[in-house]
Amino acid sequence: MKPLKIGMAGAGFAARFHLENFPESGVEVVAVTSARAETREAFAAKHQLRAFASVEEMLPEIDVLDICTPPSSHQEYMLAAARAGKHVIVEKPLTGFFASPEKTGKRAMLDAVVEAGRELLDTVRGAGITLGYAENFVYAPSVQKEREIIEKSRAQILRMAGEESHNGSHSAVYGIWSVQGGGSLIAKGCHPLGAILYLKRKEGLTRLGRPLRPAAVSARTHSITAIPGFEDRGFLRTKYQDTEDYAFLHVTFEDGTVADVTASELVMGGIYDYVEVFANNHRTRCRISPVSVLDVYNPRHEQFKDIYLMEKISSNEGWIPASPEEGWSLGYGRELRNFVECIREKRTPESDLELALDVTLAIYAGYLSAEEMGREVEVRRV
Repeated sequence: MKPLKIGMAGAGFAARFHLENFPESGVEVVAVTSARAETREAFAAKHQLRAFASVEEMLPEIDVLDICTPPSSHQEYMLAAARAGKHVIVEKPLTGFFASPEKTGKRAMLDAVVEAGRELLDTVRGAGITLGYAENFVYAPSVQKEREIIEKSRAQILRMAGEESHNGSHSAVYGIWSVQGGGSLIAKGCHPLGAILYLKRKEGLTRLGRPLRPAAVSARTHSITAIPGFEDRGFLRTKYQDTEDYAFLHVTFEDGTVADVTASELVMGGIYDYVEVFANNHRTRCRISPVSVLDVYNPRHEQFKDIYLMEKISSNEGWIPASPEEGWSLGYGRELRNFVECIREKRTPESDLELALDVTLAIYAGYLSAEEMGREVEVRRV
C-alpha cells in the first residue's frame, strides 16, 4: 500500500510536533508551505521536504493537508483542500471570526461562525473526505482511559471541570482578534472543552444511542493584566491588543448536566491542563500537563539551558515535573495515528468535524454571553 503523502501548511511550533509524531509507517511528509519564504525554505531544508509558495500550489502533490497555521487561515485552507478532494488535518481552534471586536458585536460574530461552519460541513461531506480535528486532549491517555470507563461501566456524567492555563503565548500574533479569533476562551478553552464535549458524546452514544451535546452556555471574560491596579513583575505576558486573558465558560448539556471550563494567561510554572469527571458511579482526574512521571531538580540554570523539560515553563531551576515524552502524555502520537488509520479505512476519527463545530459554536455563544454579562445563550447548530 502506498504511503499517504502529507503536505504541511505552516512551519512553526505545531508543524514541528506534528512532524515528530506522525506514525513511522503509512505516511510520508513530502511538502511544506508557509507565508514567509525564508521560514518554509528553512523548514524544508531541515526536514528534507519540498517547499511550495502556497497551499494551492502544493495540493496536487499531496493526499492530506495538515494545517498548522494561525486560525484566520484555517477556513480557506480546509475548503481548498476539500474541493480538491484532499483529506484534512487541522489544528485547533477550528475556525472563528477574524476582525476587530471593536467594530463587530458578538452576535454578528456568532452568526458569521454558524454560516462558516455550515459551508465547511457541506463542503467536507460533499467531497467525501476525512477531516481530523487535532484536539490532542481527546487522545491524551488519561482521557482515553476515562472514555473506556464511561463506556464499559455505562456511567452517567453529572458534571465536569477542565482548564488550560499558562503565563501567555510567545507568538507575535497572539492577542490579536483578527488573527486568533479571540483570546483565552478560544485559544486555550478549546482544549478542555473539546475533551469534555467528547466524553459527553461518548456517554450519550453508550447509554442512549446518540451523542449528548451542549445546549446552552454562560460565560465571563476579563483582561486582568490590563486593569489599572495590575502590578507587572515580568512573569506574565501583558501585551494583548484586543483579546481577553481570562475566561470562564459554564456549559449545560441536553440532559441537564453541566460542565465548567477555565482558561487564562495568568498561571506560572508551565502549562496547567486537566479534565475532571464526576459521574454517578465514579470520579476521575485526567491529568494532561504536568504528568507525574519524572521530577528533575536543577540547582543552576546553565546546566540545563539546552535541555527541553516541559512546555511553557518559565524557569528551569528547582524541582521540575519534566515531560519525558510529550507526544505520548499529550496525545499527539495517538491523535495522528487515528487520523491516518481513519483516512485509510474511511472511518470517522475520534476527534472529528462535528466535535470541532460543537466546540467552536459553544465558544462563540460564550463570547456573546460574556458581552451580555453572563446571560445564558443557546448553542446553535449548523
